[in-house]
Amino acid sequence: MPRRPEQGVRPAFRQWRARRPFWGGLLLALGGAEILLTEKASLKVVMHIGMQGLAGYLLPVVMLLCGLLTLFSPSQRIFYSIIGILTSLGTWVTSNLGGFFVGLLLGAVGSCLAFGWLPDQEPRRSRRRKDARAKEDVRVKEVQAKEDTEEAVQTT
Repeated sequence: MPRRPEQGVRPAFRQWRARRPFWGGLLLALGGAEILLTEKASLKVVMHIGMQGLAGYLLPVVMLLCGLLTLFSPSQRIFYSIIGILTSLGTWVTSNLGGFFVGLLLGAVGSCLAFGWLPDQEPRRSRRRKDARAKEDVRVKEVQAKEDTEEAVQTT
């Protein structure tokens, strides 16, 4: 019986998400947004190490753009992830120690996830399916072994 197509927003989003480095792009974009927010924080602990001009705002914007472009143009993910990791590391000097380390870590992890994503990888199976398949394989082997021993007994 042919499977009918799943309907609804959630299955459509899952299919869209499966065809791109979703978590890598999302973390990279969140890292850039976090660094931008800490630039404008009204905290007394804001340090502003490094240049306080254009680079302090330019690098987080580039991180944010690389994250979004990774999500919407996954074919260029390697280029965007390399630019993303370089700009993430650059924020260490230009933007409050990379947004108090949080934005720097989000950007670095997101870039690494985007770089390592493989488009041709088959979808992962759930543990239940793996366990059920393993049990079925064991049963098949037991039945084959039983049949082989019965054939060996009959031939002798």
